Amino acid sequence: MTFNELSLHPTLLAALPAELNTPTRIQQLAIPVALAGQDLLALAQTGSGKTLAFGLPLLQGLDAASDRVQGLVLVPTRELATQVNAALQGVAEALGLRTLTLCGGVPQEQQQAELALGPQLLVATPGRLRDLLAQRRLGLSNLRTLVLDEADRLLEMGFWPDIQWLLNAMPTERQTLLFSATLPLELESLATDLLTNPIRIEANPLNRLVSEIEERLHLVNKSSKVPALISLLKAQDWPQVLVFISARDDADGVARKLAKAGIAVAALHGEKDQGAREQALADFKAGKVRVLVATDLMARGIHVEALPVVINLDLPANAPVYVHRIGRTARAGQKGLALSLVCHGEAETLAAIRTLTGRALPLEELEGFPVTDQPASGEGKRAPRDKQANRRTQAKRSVRQFKGKA
Repeated sequence: MTFNELSLHPTLLAALPAELNTPTRIQQLAIPVALAGQDLLALAQTGSGKTLAFGLPLLQGLDAASDRVQGLVLVPTRELATQVNAALQGVAEALGLRTLTLCGGVPQEQQQAELALGPQLLVATPGRLRDLLAQRRLGLSNLRTLVLDEADRLLEMGFWPDIQWLLNAMPTERQTLLFSATLPLELESLATDLLTNPIRIEANPLNRLVSEIEERLHLVNKSSKVPALISLLKAQDWPQVLVFISARDDADGVARKLAKAGIAVAALHGEKDQGAREQALADFKAGKVRVLVATDLMARGIHVEALPVVINLDLPANAPVYVHRIGRTARAGQKGLALSLVCHGEAETLAAIRTLTGRALPLEELEGFPVTDQPASGEGKRAPRDKQANRRTQAKRSVRQFKGKA
């Protein structure tokens, strides 16, 4: 199948990048449904072409003669907003359409000036969009199509209050498209409640990973994780490595240790200002730094062409995040390697990831890093007799109870 067979406008087709010849599976399935004006719940692996799957029919449905907002793409992070807008901007311009990214970290005054130019399509993070709507700097009364990209993240509690507020500011008569790589069972009903008679598409088995990703998991001592990471980086000639860590306050510390070992590195997390985040990501993409240490939220929106390696310095507590993390490699049919450094304390987390992905994910020891830590026994550290002694102490009355009042 070619893009010509998907009922897309000739001007739009002419604006597609030259290297795009054959639509991916999610594009083949989603574009006809979206063009027909139906609501859609689309599940597809990270890196499978979701942006164009919703973006092309969305752009085709906008009216360039109007200066009102008609299309809205909501995303969880600034980086993803920038990425989505960049992917759609060339096609939009060919159709005479104006797009605008609205997210934090950019002066609001600048965005207000750009809003005055009358964009037909907004790509926004929930917080900044809510602020501008509350201040009546824009309206959504002419909105035709709403897209929730990385919908699983947007439906979680951190974003859900803003999403509810925004939905109340939109016309009820609209087309809604939900796209995600994962969708936990607890969010299924929430997602479908946002849609009207939706078509459900699963381009790949839910929560599964692309076959081009090779996964290796190494069992190491908890204290050996950073030394093991440095050893791996020095032993291999990987040109670019994306390292994920759960705690944002540890990302800078890990980056400092790698830099001390002579490795070109940058850290990316939500506490950095927008300029620093953009610079870190730009330096990584340009090859100025070899290693980028990033937190989980930053997993959404990091797109690097042909990224060869992703390393989990720790396993994410939320199993679907594992899918998003390692989905940064092996994009668009490329090969990729995903390494995870696992300690005994992460046994339950690993079990949840195995259940979600349906993969065995065997643990292997890493040469030069023998495991001396012992698996948790499940018992408390204090001996039983000490616990009993503690209970006896608690049962004693305080000496103050026996003193008379002054």
